[in-house]
Amino acid sequence: MNQEIEHSYLPISGLKLHIAHIGKGEVGTLLFVHGFPEVWYSWRHQMVAAAAAGFRAIAPDLPCYGLSEPPANLAQASWECLMESLLAILDCLAISKVFLVAKDFGVKPAFDLALCHPERVSGVVTFGVPPLLESLGFSGLPEGFYIYRWRPGRAESDFGRFDVRRIMRTIYILFSRSEVPVAKEGQEIMDLVDESTPMPDWFSEEDLSAYTNLYETSGFITALQIPYRTKPAKAEYAKPRFEMPMFVIMGQKDYILKFAALKDYMSSEKLKEIAPDHEITYIPEGSHFVQEQLPELVNQLMIDFLREQSSKGVAQLDKVTV
Repeated sequence: MNQEIEHSYLPISGLKLHIAHIGKGEVGTLLFVHGFPEVWYSWRHQMVAAAAAGFRAIAPDLPCYGLSEPPANLAQASWECLMESLLAILDCLAISKVFLVAKDFGVKPAFDLALCHPERVSGVVTFGVPPLLESLGFSGLPEGFYIYRWRPGRAESDFGRFDVRRIMRTIYILFSRSEVPVAKEGQEIMDLVDESTPMPDWFSEEDLSAYTNLYETSGFITALQIPYRTKPAKAEYAKPRFEMPMFVIMGQKDYILKFAALKDYMSSEKLKEIAPDHEITYIPEGSHFVQEQLPELVNQLMIDFLREQSSKGVAQLDKVTV
């Protein structure tokens, strides 16, 4: 499937940043932003489909992930650096404007880029997370909540019991479920999945090997630094409002919908205020990894949105030209 996808390294902020890319971009360019425990490979299906539809698709491994270098001092890793890395990719490749496609914690740098540099963003597609100006928080969750358990020390001990392949296998099984991962007292997150539990039928041994190879390069502890161990700083932007069209694809069985604050926010007036041009589509059987689970449906939804927005952009340009 991936024989058409090419790979390059860019010098970004003194680090070698790995990007996967495909397509000529006759219609436009997409910049994909992964989450945890993902890497560029998470977008393989969408990249190929986007290229076939006339788009150029670029998917970096964010710093600390996959084939990209981490900073020499992990304490230097920051949310601001993630947004700056995305902007630097555009500048390095001489791309004036893109559509952003992001999921999981990758929405934070994508949203920051859209807010701080709206002239560089044609539209935003997100998976599992609606437009946000700041985190909604995780109040009311027990001590065994996975994010609490992945703070320094305990995660190292938990993950250190297993090899990379077993860890990745466990995470994909666990986070494909519709329940929020929570360990009991005296239990660790990696113990929530038995070794005999089958993987989701859409996640193959080949996929597991691809992730394993990439995480054997980066390790898990460096990858945990940004989403779970670094406090997000509020970006500095002129307007607290998204000026571009936003499209949210939600898996209805994504465990994230169990967070009460998110459910309330998604039907609130606040969301309408900050993102007046947004649309949310629910996929009934979709999990947290819906773009890998149901790629054909996701690709069609994503490309339909992108084509519609691209055609609007051309029409507006024609009006200006006339």
